[in-house]
Amino acid sequence: MTGEFNTVSEDELHAYVDGHLSQPERGRIEEWLERHPARAPEVREWQAQAAALKQHFAAYARCDEGDRALIAARRRAAAASASSGPVLRRIAAGLLIFAAGALAGVYAPRLVAPEPPLMTARADESLPRQAQSAFLIYASEVRHPVEVGADQQAHLATWLGKRLDYALTIPDLSPLGFSLVGGRLVPVNDTAGAMLMYEDSTGQRLTVLLGRNAKNRETSFRTASQGGIETLYWIGGEIGYAVTGEVSRDLLQKIANECYRQFEGSAAS
Repeated sequence: MTGEFNTVSEDELHAYVDGHLSQPERGRIEEWLERHPARAPEVREWQAQAAALKQHFAAYARCDEGDRALIAARRRAAAASASSGPVLRRIAAGLLIFAAGALAGVYAPRLVAPEPPLMTARADESLPRQAQSAFLIYASEVRHPVEVGADQQAHLATWLGKRLDYALTIPDLSPLGFSLVGGRLVPVNDTAGAMLMYEDSTGQRLTVLLGRNAKNRETSFRTASQGGIETLYWIGGEIGYAVTGEVSRDLLQKIANECYRQFEGSAAS
């Protein structure tokens, strides 16, 4: 068994990040990362880069018959550069992630045809993307999904509320079957933001992201979907909120309604 955990290669780690492994293989890699915590931050960084690439080009989603050929070409390029050292291997893996996004209908317009330039997303448009990135990075974490656990809920609310300059009340979602795991400080729109994590009795997780709303723009509930991940978000006054999970939209709506009710109730008091 010990030998098995010492056989994880760089290529296997990249395949894990890219989602190309079977569930048993993913489990083996996750156990290996637990035994080698020094590599875990690097793998999380790769996951964040992959998610950012997919989100950045989401507005240009399309599918083409030549996508498989493009992926094959990227794989050949990655294999040819495998002997050039770790740095070049990571660049090749990044290109492979990019090509895999193309197969799913997500890639840069410059590769296929001229398109209008990509406009910078407004704060309310970037919020769901940031929420989905945080979910992808932390919801699958085994050992360190949060910085402060549910057993220190009062400290968590005070700490995150102070960083956001906001009287944070942590929603109680137990009536909907979700208990608090904890939370952590995350960047949202280049300033301090907060992420709360919840899970149900099966281990299904969801996150609630809060960030400062510099333009004080108000929005009603909006939805965003990507790769089976649903996000429901809104902006109220000085704070933007986003609830994200791999759950049905109906359930997510109930959870968002409950969060909205409790956040608004605490603000009114």
